[in-house]
Amino acid sequence: MGPEYVAIIALVALFVIGTVLPVNMGALGFVAAWLVGMYSLGLDESEIIGGLSGDLVLTIVGVTYLFAIANNNGTVELIVDTAVKAVGGRVALIPWVMFAVTAILTGVGAVSPAACAIVGPIALGFAGRYNINPLMMGMFVVHGAQGGGFSPISIYGSVTNGVMAEAGLPSSELVIFLSSLVVNLLMALLLFVLLGGRRLMGMRIDPSQEDVEDKDGADGTGGTATQTRPTARRARTDQVLTLVAFVGVAAIALAFERNIGFVAITAAVLLTMLSPAQNSGAVKQVAWPTVLLVAGVSTYAFVLVEAGSSEFVGRWAAGLGAAAIGALILCYVGGIVSAFASSTALLPVIIPIGLPLIAEGGISAGLFVAALAVSSTIVDVSPFSTNGALMLANRPDNIGERDYYRQILTYGVIVTLAGPLLVWAALVLPGW
Repeated sequence: MGPEYVAIIALVALFVIGTVLPVNMGALGFVAAWLVGMYSLGLDESEIIGGLSGDLVLTIVGVTYLFAIANNNGTVELIVDTAVKAVGGRVALIPWVMFAVTAILTGVGAVSPAACAIVGPIALGFAGRYNINPLMMGMFVVHGAQGGGFSPISIYGSVTNGVMAEAGLPSSELVIFLSSLVVNLLMALLLFVLLGGRRLMGMRIDPSQEDVEDKDGADGTGGTATQTRPTARRARTDQVLTLVAFVGVAAIALAFERNIGFVAITAAVLLTMLSPAQNSGAVKQVAWPTVLLVAGVSTYAFVLVEAGSSEFVGRWAAGLGAAAIGALILCYVGGIVSAFASSTALLPVIIPIGLPLIAEGGISAGLFVAALAVSSTIVDVSPFSTNGALMLANRPDNIGERDYYRQILTYGVIVTLAGPLLVWAALVLPGW
């Protein structure tokens, strides 16, 4: 059996074990990289370790360290509170505020599950308080996280753009980012129309009275409904400094093209030095499981490429008669696997597999990678995915857990079955 087959079998086993058992997929990736690399490819351990993407690891450590500080000192809650006040109390705009806030958080470097974990409880609390459909609100948070998730300075964006750069593909940062943002915006708009968004148009929060008033009647009787809203808080000095740090990190990374991981760690260290008692424990909140995940999987992705597996699968897909069909298959592979596993772990693997289609099939590199990236992340609405599970865990008290699970599961199945096809049709076919 050739090494390309061994590497593919090990990859399948990696995802199956990581899905069925509570084992970090990054740890499995290191084990698979070591065994396949040494005993099937004849690589030595230093060569295997050389496949680890230090840039991606540094990025995740830096941005999650900074985000932990922002979470601890209340800056994230301040952002949400300010955003709600900024829309003039219009209840119909609250889901869009949650979408935008989550998109901004992932866009500036927050890990998608972390952003969903922070904004999700706040958003679903609003859903219960103001009679907003909880499925719509929860999915707005997830789609917001994915909408901003491919900005050039985000985790997903850094992973995807890094893989493209290593493969020698042309830079397509804005194409990938805007593709994800537009697709998730459209899905959120569809949810808004279908799940009662128009009914919310008559509801309004009175900032001065700090209550919500429904002139049309939330119960459809034409009466007036009033409920209490959270009190807005003023920004403290440490929160202002954290906001300045976020803006500074984004500006320096983009304008001066500096490594986002180094810049974010520097900002986090400066904030810790300014408030040592408050921020000293933030380093413990770095997403270390995600660090292990990316490190292990990126190392195995290197072994996978060295084994020739990516070229083998790509040529097989290209040999189906049309490169576009092969691209559709890979979009479905990315979507189905990611619905049960980690999108962050999948991206470094699925993109190299599709390289032969780009080289030999005449498919636009930027649009194809965008299709793979979006197909592999929009399915995070699944209750088996971390983001979907977070929404389920924070359901409002006015809906049963089983009912909410069925709603999320149904939506997740629809997105997994239809999403990759629609994304492929919109992004791959026009550029083929």
